[in-house]
Amino acid sequence: MPLNRLLILVAAALAASAVSADAPGPREAGQVPPTIAIIIDDMGHNLHEGTRLANLEQPVTLAFLPYRRHTVPLAKLAHQKQKEIMLHAPMANTRNFGLGPGGLTSDMDSQSLKSTLRRALQSIPHVKGVNNHMGSLLTQQLKAMDWVMSELDRYPVYFVDSRTIASSIAGEVADAYRIPTLTRDVFLDHEQTEEYVDRQFKLLIKRARENGSAVGIGHPHKVTVDYLEKHLPMLDEQGIAVATVSGLWAMRNNNRPMFAEGEKQTIRPAYAKSE
Repeated sequence: MPLNRLLILVAAALAASAVSADAPGPREAGQVPPTIAIIIDDMGHNLHEGTRLANLEQPVTLAFLPYRRHTVPLAKLAHQKQKEIMLHAPMANTRNFGLGPGGLTSDMDSQSLKSTLRRALQSIPHVKGVNNHMGSLLTQQLKAMDWVMSELDRYPVYFVDSRTIASSIAGEVADAYRIPTLTRDVFLDHEQTEEYVDRQFKLLIKRARENGSAVGIGHPHKVTVDYLEKHLPMLDEQGIAVATVSGLWAMRNNNRPMFAEGEKQTIRPAYAKSE
């Protein structure tokens, strides 16, 4: 997509999001209960906590780093347990933290970035969506986000802007490409204490009650998994629903399908079979 046209579309998306921010949510329309989606990032490193998350009864969404030791077997297990699977795509950050394999950096050209992203998608079994791992640098760069979204636009995947920096334009560029898009509302576990996770979890519920729905992101820390195991089953009695990311997107979009049949290319798996 030409950058001039993309700039116009991004500006339109920003304006639309500003208008819709005050629009009544589904709760006000009497359609559905307040609903949260919880994404667990950084999946693939920790087999024990990853297995616990896959075995949760509630439909949490699990975002896997590419090429990590336990990514493939855990993603397959999670899929068997009816969890939704995402690629947690490593993207360049402002603090020069290492990205590990599959990282997207600001010095890549279009071909390198797209092929790296494509291979990362192919490495995640049953992948349905993508969000950014770190990315405080790359998600501010229009050209890089154009390349990312032009590649994602080929496949039946949604994009969640993790919003690791307030000035991210990733969601707006995804909107410009008409990629199904959501944005993170609350981080659950910047501090790994039960008190902090509890405060953030209650904030997530508050946002869902105010707006109809909200997206939270956590990580496979023991304190987070312990908290979710204990508190997710209590949400029914509080009148709060839990949905996958795609389920929450459908709720916000009148239950229309994300993609028409045959509209997108199938992602061709290219990952090592687990033993």
